[in-house]
Amino acid sequence: MIEELNAWFSGIEGFEKVFWLMAIPSTLTFLFIMITTFFGGDVDSDVPDADAEISDDAGIGFQFITFKNLVGFFTIFSWVGLACINSDLSSALTIIISFASGLAMMFVMAGVYYLLSTMVDDGTLKVNNAIGRVGEVYLVIPANGEGMGKIQINIQGSMREMSAITNDKEDLKMGKVVKVLEVIDGHLLLVTKNTSNE
Repeated sequence: MIEELNAWFSGIEGFEKVFWLMAIPSTLTFLFIMITTFFGGDVDSDVPDADAEISDDAGIGFQFITFKNLVGFFTIFSWVGLACINSDLSSALTIIISFASGLAMMFVMAGVYYLLSTMVDDGTLKVNNAIGRVGEVYLVIPANGEGMGKIQINIQGSMREMSAITNDKEDLKMGKVVKVLEVIDGHLLLVTKNTSNE
């Protein structure tokens, strides 16, 4: 099986290989994000969503450049590109059509997540509800309170991105599960590495 796959991949031209190398990992990541968002992200639990969005604010807003949207871009870009190649379109036209399709996907996803966020947000977020809950680091939090990072955490039934600091002696790296100890100034979370098995 592996030999057959290697033979198939070796027989593909370089231009098409680039699209396949983007299509496979981006599609798997896209499917994982969709599953965790629509089946795991809506559940009010202490288990953080595996997705990490790149944004400048916690919560609501039309966010175009996010991790989810970029994955969606590369997924559509690569598959549309492969379709164009199989239709014998030129390399330039393939790239143009793929790029336009990827951008369209980003706008669609940004719109969908914006609508979802407005549906779950009623303007009465109580940040103190985060105390004792766990979240996942998606922007590194420097050790010893030397700077702010970001975590994604489930508060009041919806996933939110919030700024956080830590007094831990080591930086809290991306993907690390942390526990909220305190809310500072009404919006900044003090977190520590989560050592429980919950």
